[in-house]
Amino acid sequence: MAIIYEPKGRANEYCKLAVNLYKGCSHGCVYCYAPQATMTNRDEFYNNPVPRKNILELLKKECSSNCGNGQYVLLSFSSDPYQQINEKYGITREVIKLLKSANYRIVILTKGGGRAEKDFDILDKNDYIGATLTFLNKSDSLLWEPNAAPPEERIEMLIKAKQAGIGTWASLEPVIDPEQTLEIIRLTHEFVDIYKVGKLNYHPLEKTINWAKFAEDVKRELTRFQCRFYIKNDLRKYIQRTA
Repeated sequence: MAIIYEPKGRANEYCKLAVNLYKGCSHGCVYCYAPQATMTNRDEFYNNPVPRKNILELLKKECSSNCGNGQYVLLSFSSDPYQQINEKYGITREVIKLLKSANYRIVILTKGGGRAEKDFDILDKNDYIGATLTFLNKSDSLLWEPNAAPPEERIEMLIKAKQAGIGTWASLEPVIDPEQTLEIIRLTHEFVDIYKVGKLNYHPLEKTINWAKFAEDVKRELTRFQCRFYIKNDLRKYIQRTA
């Protein structure tokens, strides 16, 4: 199986290429789809994450035999590149260096907050680093994302990335509290270069949210602040229905 792969379905709306660095993720997010997608027991997925076997050796071979031609590669869909065990293994930094040596551009998505800052020195204006922003309320974040960095730390990381001249983005997915999501935009639009927005799926709370109203509200706020944004298909269909 190739290390650099083409994501399918909703993931493909975020990036056309991706690399998953670890098997499992210790952030323990309640809404995470990855255990099911990777056919992994949830307890094993959350409590025993490990680096993918021989990932650096295999990626080095892939990078030596092809050129990225400036394509973007996302780190990561089925794990977080800056979860706690990356402090021990340092896989993420080595993967970034290998990809950039093969002329790929990097797109990072993380809930690791300040743990990502150590790699700012090998990223540049052609790369993007993003944070998943679901809440501003720390207690809500602890309930849904118990081992991820708190919201204020993720936001501070984006501010520092912007100051360092790195492209910034925010994944507003899943939307769990629409009002908090709208407030996140109001608080972060000055230092986030692009937003990508997607709804909550596969959770009972999904049926309690007025997605048509939220879709119109979020589009209005993003437009008001002249933000670059992409609304994913699962949410965009509600805008089409109300047009």
